[in-house]
Amino acid sequence: MSMFRFATVQGSCVQWALKRNCSVTPSQLGWFYASLCVLSLGIAVAFWFQGATLVLPIAWLELSAVGVALLIYSRHATDGERISLSGPSLVVELENAGRLERAEFHRDWVRIEPQADHRSLIEVSGRGRSVQVGRFVRPELRPALAQEIRQALRESA
Repeated sequence: MSMFRFATVQGSCVQWALKRNCSVTPSQLGWFYASLCVLSLGIAVAFWFQGATLVLPIAWLELSAVGVALLIYSRHATDGERISLSGPSLVVELENAGRLERAEFHRDWVRIEPQADHRSLIEVSGRGRSVQVGRFVRPELRPALAQEIRQALRESA
């Protein structure tokens, strides 16, 4: 097979792994939040001992709001799309907030096309089922990704 821009080739299997570009993993985020809690609550307790009794409840409220925001972020930090072409099947796996959706298409019956225009998501369809991919690829690169998947389908036939 020829060289691909987005895919990795292992033997006769071609795989595309499309993920969010996250600079912080959920475990790193947990450690950061724990250190933030220790620091903020330490300062709040010091002020509470000085007689500023409202500082501690406000610190708890603030840390709760930050915790909720970080939890929402970390749920989606591992979102991604995996597309693999192996043998007669093209398998698309979409992970969103820990929920995995899997669709399998026969290589000879699958269609790869933009949903509306050249900057829209890529629709993978076949036999009455369709899945949209390309959420984690810049819009101007989606046509190249669609062309690459089509090329891999043609070369594997």
